[in-house]
Amino acid sequence: MQSKILSETESLKDEMVHSLMELIRIPAISPINGGEGEYRKSQKLAQILETVGFDKIEHYDAEDKNAQSGKRPNTVAYLYGKNAAKKLWIISHLDIVPAGEESLWTITKPFQPTIKEGKVYGRGAEDNGQSMIASIYAAKALVNLKLKPKITLALAFVADEEQGSVYGIQHLIKQNLFKKDDLIIVPDGGNEDGTFIEIAEKSALWLKIRTIGQQTHASRPHKGLNAHRVAMNYALELDKMLHEKYSQKDPYFDPPESTFEPTKKDRNVDAINIVPGEDATYFDCRILPSYDLEEILADMRRLAADHSKKTGATVKIELIQKSAAPKPTSENAEVVFMLKDALRKVRGIEPKVGGIGGGTCAAFFRKIGIPAVVWCTIDETAHQPNEYTKIKNMVDDAKTYATLATA
Repeated sequence: MQSKILSETESLKDEMVHSLMELIRIPAISPINGGEGEYRKSQKLAQILETVGFDKIEHYDAEDKNAQSGKRPNTVAYLYGKNAAKKLWIISHLDIVPAGEESLWTITKPFQPTIKEGKVYGRGAEDNGQSMIASIYAAKALVNLKLKPKITLALAFVADEEQGSVYGIQHLIKQNLFKKDDLIIVPDGGNEDGTFIEIAEKSALWLKIRTIGQQTHASRPHKGLNAHRVAMNYALELDKMLHEKYSQKDPYFDPPESTFEPTKKDRNVDAINIVPGEDATYFDCRILPSYDLEEILADMRRLAADHSKKTGATVKIELIQKSAAPKPTSENAEVVFMLKDALRKVRGIEPKVGGIGGGTCAAFFRKIGIPAVVWCTIDETAHQPNEYTKIKNMVDDAKTYATLATA
């Protein structure tokens, strides 16, 4: 039977590629990042799901006045199993990050998907289009073969993963869809050969550093207070302090150390000859669970107070997101054993478990005591120019899901 599953899934490769390219063409960017949200993409997804033959499809939209449609869509599709009550969940996300500087996309434009050398290029191809499509066509292979899963296969396609999941998986969890004995796979992280199963994540802090000085003409800087200079000096000192004080390493995680990265910067003034009176810089911090987030925040604020006193400017730390790492999923959890077994059967590989720095939907399940794993086969091109997914990875992941559902 396994050979039939693998063969049927392989036969769907061209459909999978076509569907992925259809999804890539529709930007699904958060309103926070200037996008319209996921509604149009969810409509295309609905068309794809209708071709599969799911037993039930449900919609759990979250209201968001900032989205173009006024809502953030979440879709769940069920393929009932012999044991209908217990579920194997595969949870992927509709939203994507912005394309970034378009001139850096040298293979294709971000939303004009292109196939080249066995890869599909485009924003959202790997993050998270590959896994959306792999989960859908795993179900389609089973429907085509008239095979009933052992337990119900439930696919969730959620909004807002890239900006905290308030309108996505957190909204779904509030609907009481998930039970303690459900099996949760979040295909939003992995490695090139599919051997890595993530069972732990770091804590996260997203910060805005707002600096207030006094605007003036650039030829007479003594008449004002350059908020940009103060902000740069503070950011550099903060970066140095964090890396020196919180330098512990844990080989269980990849990368093994905490990361403290200055990232986005807001526009301050419109002309070169103006000294800015305000400035805003952002940090993305992924922190080993052994560290106390409140202690780190206190250090940041002390340093900000020192800079305020020293320069006369006001340096404020604004907390955008704070997420303490939940207890890891046990290496002995049922979902870990089942996924390992499926990978051995389908791929002939020996999986390993560990932790990552990136935040995924899995953390929200761990917080409520439901074991969850993160797994897929990727080259880690997410959030980069020329993002792509290997077609083979997508098909092989679909084979793994189909095998897992019937194990």
